[in-house]
Amino acid sequence: MTPEHMKTGQILEVNGLKKYFPIRRGFFQKISGWVKAVDHVDLTIDAGKTLGLVGESGCGKSTVARLLLRLIEPDDGVIRFNGQDISQLSEKEMKPLRNQIQIVFQDPYGSLNPRMTVGQTIGEGLRTIGAEGQGRAHTRIGQLLEMVGLSPEFANRYPHEFSGGQRQRVGIARALSVEPSLIICDEPVSALDVSIQAQIINLLKDLQDRLGLSYLFISHDLNVVGYLCDKVAVMYKGRLVEQAPSTALFDDPMHPYTHTLLSAIPDPRPDAQGLLNIPHNWEDMDMEPPEGCGFSGICPDRTDACRDADAQWVQVGEDHFVRCWKAL
Repeated sequence: MTPEHMKTGQILEVNGLKKYFPIRRGFFQKISGWVKAVDHVDLTIDAGKTLGLVGESGCGKSTVARLLLRLIEPDDGVIRFNGQDISQLSEKEMKPLRNQIQIVFQDPYGSLNPRMTVGQTIGEGLRTIGAEGQGRAHTRIGQLLEMVGLSPEFANRYPHEFSGGQRQRVGIARALSVEPSLIICDEPVSALDVSIQAQIINLLKDLQDRLGLSYLFISHDLNVVGYLCDKVAVMYKGRLVEQAPSTALFDDPMHPYTHTLLSAIPDPRPDAQGLLNIPHNWEDMDMEPPEGCGFSGICPDRTDACRDADAQWVQVGEDHFVRCWKAL
């Protein structure tokens, strides 16, 4: 794989991405409403950089990942990869681009075929890029395993013979086998022990430095995101509510929901105070967002403007954007 450190600009640009799922009820399964899983999301990823996408479970993070990979079709919006609009491409037209965008899944065991050896799993990717010849493929598999910190001798073993961290390393090697430029990491360390999480995160950083990779890192662990990511986008009920460089977001969060997430980070100090105390009236958090701002149901700073209309996506600092009336 050729390092791409000299590349600049945006590798991925998303505008107005939308995906609604129907709610069907009754004997005839009539549509009674819509789950707005992804609702007009805008984001960008710079070449060689990492964008963190954070939010609570069910906010739409993994749906965004599957839309970007075109595993499911968007209802609206534009996805540009290296300047090319891929949102309307057919499966045949997408096939040559599959090598360039890969994914590392959350479950390191469920994402591997238990009937295939590690070598066979990684070899599938090599065949798609034309690594012909058994000897050449065997050498490349060994190189990929060494790249992720595993012995080449592991190529003949099956997934059940590995620990969770080793399986995730195999998943990363499989993603690297087709020489991608963008890897979507869908909560790749959430199923691992804390000590193993640190090893995988450091591996991802090392691979990025060596190969010039770009990452979309999806997680709910803000400590990990703050360490790994250059920029962070905060998602709530299908919409982005804040996006900023990592340092700016952690030092000066603007949206009340971002305050809430940061307040949830465990602090070992007994006298530590959270940034914001959100009342637990979670009954207001239903499928259909309320009129106006989707967070207004539990926001302690809400006003009449919050209930009447949703705030616009506005810039409040250098590369710092927020969707909140308070910021205006």
